[in-house]
Amino acid sequence: MINIINIILFSAVAGILGMGLGGFISAVLMRRPSERMICCLLSFAAGVMVSIVCFGLVPETLELTNPFICTLGLVMGIVVIMVLNRVTDRITETKEENLKIHHTHEELYHASGIIKNPSKMIRYGLLMFAAIALHNVPEGIAIGAGGIYDFNLGVLIAAMIAFHNIPEGMAVAAPLLAGGINRWKVVFLTSLAGGTTLLGGLIGVGIGNISDLAVALSLSSAGGAMLYIVFGEILPQFTVMTKSRTASIVTLFGIIVGFLVTLI
Repeated sequence: MINIINIILFSAVAGILGMGLGGFISAVLMRRPSERMICCLLSFAAGVMVSIVCFGLVPETLELTNPFICTLGLVMGIVVIMVLNRVTDRITETKEENLKIHHTHEELYHASGIIKNPSKMIRYGLLMFAAIALHNVPEGIAIGAGGIYDFNLGVLIAAMIAFHNIPEGMAVAAPLLAGGINRWKVVFLTSLAGGTTLLGGLIGVGIGNISDLAVALSLSSAGGAMLYIVFGEILPQFTVMTKSRTASIVTLFGIIVGFLVTLI
């Protein structure tokens, strides 16, 4: 019972504290980080996420079940995030803008109009908040389900996701600051966006108590969702933004570092 409570707390820390710290860095310490800095930090964190999936979630899933179930879970996670992102893009697309290719991190998080139209800040801010919140749910599921199966695995996933959420929080905070929101409110909003990680953690713990098959599917589906976020969003869009291979190189470095961390 103590381990379950600890895992839930770790999921809350990974989401709320990670995102909030990123918002604090943007709003208080740096005011507005550069696009290149955000790209590099998020690309590195993306590499760490790949390590979580390849060297943590997938091997643990294969110990619980067979390759078919693992593959099924990965596909499920990818499809769910694809559908959610498509719905978000449909809501935010207008005749004047097309968000299929994003050139700034504001566009990447479905908030391209914030800087040019401060009066529409709340609408775009809520859409951005929703997009980030949706992305955090599968990460929380991975922490919860992983922690039920192996407490140390849950702690490792939580630590890596918390690190990933810091630059993500910075990216979310920057357009909100540009829209004129008070910096402490920005910190609060970015922290709140990480709150869905706690929801995911609760779901993961609930699923983990059902059966080994349920744990395996939740771990692999969370892994599929993470892989889509990395390879379907972060890397392609940041390559467009930086117009170089920097994002890919930094991601590879993140994969190596993440792999070394999983060996500890």
